[in-house]
Amino acid sequence: MSTNNSNHTRFKAVIFDLDGVITDTAHYHYLAWKRTADSIGAPFDEAFNEQLKGVDRMGSLRLILARAPRSFSEEEQLALADAKNRHYQELIATMTPRDLLPGALEALEAVRAAGLRIGLASVSKNAFTVLDRLGIRDRFDDVVDAATIRNSKPHPEIFLTAAEHLGVAPADCLGVEDAAAGVAAIKDAGMVAVGVGSPDVLHRADRVIRSMEEFDLSAY
Repeated sequence: MSTNNSNHTRFKAVIFDLDGVITDTAHYHYLAWKRTADSIGAPFDEAFNEQLKGVDRMGSLRLILARAPRSFSEEEQLALADAKNRHYQELIATMTPRDLLPGALEALEAVRAAGLRIGLASVSKNAFTVLDRLGIRDRFDDVVDAATIRNSKPHPEIFLTAAEHLGVAPADCLGVEDAAAGVAAIKDAGMVAVGVGSPDVLHRADRVIRSMEEFDLSAY
């Protein structure tokens, strides 16, 4: 990845997703959701878990409950969501700066060196906790999480809110995501999208890289 301070870019801000871009909490989410699904007899595996990427907690729970052998009241659904979150919080409490994905810190440093604003757009309600565990909370000019917005990805609200908080027009923002729902949110916000992962999944992205180690600000 290029970290040359003289990188030229037309953008004024870069807005990153958290899970799958900065760090990989996906496995922790998988373990917590699997425990939830197992407790209610709903089939759950890693393939189905892919459908939950970029989807908020209650949206993910509804997808799981659709496979359960019985229906659940609103009160029961809230209890299941809370139980899942408690287990997830126990898992992420073990995170350290070593859990940053390869290339993530270098990407943040390159964006800052280029003089751009840096935002985070995560549907996780635990985003601040994760950032603190990773030791990078101060790297971001603004953080927008699920508590800040009404509509989850693929709705563009979270990226539009981040751009507004950063004081940058959406057209001047570059968004970085690993989920199809997140890429859709970036594109519908009127931003340029970089997808991290498979081109087959992230087909709406303007550019797809295999990992953050390939992130090069001068390429966009």
